[in-house]
Amino acid sequence: MKIAIAQINCIVGDLEGNADKILDFANQAKAQGATILLTPELALSGYSPEDLLLRSGFYDACDHVLSKLASNIEGITVIVGHPHWDENKRYNAASVLQDGKVVATYHKHCLPNHTVFDEVRYFSPSSEPCVFELDGVKFGINICADVWDAEAASFARKAGAQVLLVLNASPFHLEKQASRYRVVRERIAETGMSAVYCNLFGGQDELVFDGASFAMDSSGELTHQFAGFQETLGIITLENGMPVKGEILPLLSLEASAYEALCQGVKDYVGKNGFPGIELGLSGGIDSAMVLAVAVDALGADKVHAVMMPSQFTADISLEDARIMAETLGVRYSEISIKPMFDSFMNSLSDEFNDLPFDTTEENIQARIRGTLLMAMSNKYGTIVLTTGNKSEMAVGYATLYGDMAGGFAVLKDVPKTLVYRLARYRNSLGAVIPERVITRPPSAELREDQTDQDALPPYEILDAIMEKYVEHDLCPQEIIAAGYTEADVRRVTRLIDINEYKRRQAPVGIRITHRGFGKDRRYPITSRYKPKF
Repeated sequence: MKIAIAQINCIVGDLEGNADKILDFANQAKAQGATILLTPELALSGYSPEDLLLRSGFYDACDHVLSKLASNIEGITVIVGHPHWDENKRYNAASVLQDGKVVATYHKHCLPNHTVFDEVRYFSPSSEPCVFELDGVKFGINICADVWDAEAASFARKAGAQVLLVLNASPFHLEKQASRYRVVRERIAETGMSAVYCNLFGGQDELVFDGASFAMDSSGELTHQFAGFQETLGIITLENGMPVKGEILPLLSLEASAYEALCQGVKDYVGKNGFPGIELGLSGGIDSAMVLAVAVDALGADKVHAVMMPSQFTADISLEDARIMAETLGVRYSEISIKPMFDSFMNSLSDEFNDLPFDTTEENIQARIRGTLLMAMSNKYGTIVLTTGNKSEMAVGYATLYGDMAGGFAVLKDVPKTLVYRLARYRNSLGAVIPERVITRPPSAELREDQTDQDALPPYEILDAIMEKYVEHDLCPQEIIAAGYTEADVRRVTRLIDINEYKRRQAPVGIRITHRGFGKDRRYPITSRYKPKF
């Protein structure tokens, strides 16, 4: 017997398009001799439909398309993930389609309500197993979070299942696959079942799904590992209910997987939302260089417009490096000096500011001029502006509202500065596109004479380590100090993180690659008088 995995890229709300894709994969699987095709969680609707799941009409539309899809299925059994309304309850469901009919439906047991998940808001849990038999083999169904808890798999086993089929919409974050392996092995050890794990692929707003579907035998040994970050029809052969060892592709390195996630996030956000291309402020610095490389790799050079907007504080080497990189990558490139506009602002404000000294006010005006120019091009051409700020800057507020934060999609929003450098080295290992000087020179916003980031911030190695502990692991300042960081640095960084929540709340959506990003993951009040103890 052969089981096929449809590791597909679904579009939220495109019910007909998703159904057509499932049918196409079913026909391909059947042509390759597969008996079963397994699709990802909520494949019919796309994951996650969010508050579309509160509309009864959405379930009616899903039911209609599911019935239509089932009527076209013959000669193969297809397991389809979809939202389901039953007896005035909403369920995250998986239905078994055979010979033109829906013959069984499973309702998800465990509804995650943490990090980016909010399924308790939408669905009711179930406790009923779903087991079906084909060619003498009994298959049980679980959906994603079900396998992170022992109960659902145990129920399937008690109902006679020999093979566990798991539909997943498991978002990517760094080193996520190791966690998936661990929990599936735990369920196998408890139940003695083999497991087939089908995961969604593609970008959806801030989330990226990496696919990387796999199978394990009843001893927990990996028998199949399919490619990450691409649509795949994976074929698994079963003998006596056990997957026979087949293709096991190596996992990507941390840098490679992060870079692929960024590219896929950009490709799908731009493509699925119908933008013809992107605008990007290219400064000659590491962050905008990284975003330019990602944008070109994701979309192609013909969809990318890089705009250098020098001021009187812009170094000649920044201009040179921006020109070199734009030429290397073959993108459309423009230069617009902001000095005349900045001078005009200063002239208009001269009576108001009188003889007050130059400070962050003048720095922010420069950033806001640049943001206005980019948004003007976005409006004129129908393109979207990609912002270039990284996670370290978003954490401590080293960014300007309505300036460098102005845009539609934040590519590096969840990428710490130290990882930006690692990704630049990785990208250059595939072919040098980022000038070496951009990577090695001290980072600077170039908003005043001889400025560097470290004038206002601790070294990024220290800042990123404190940020990770405080933001991603919720450690208190005392615990961070105990880990070896100075009280002065911890006070400084944690205070900046706390007081800049209002900025992050106004930032554009951005790609999540860590297990705790500045998006749905982290919900802190803007107005708060709580101060952590030191």
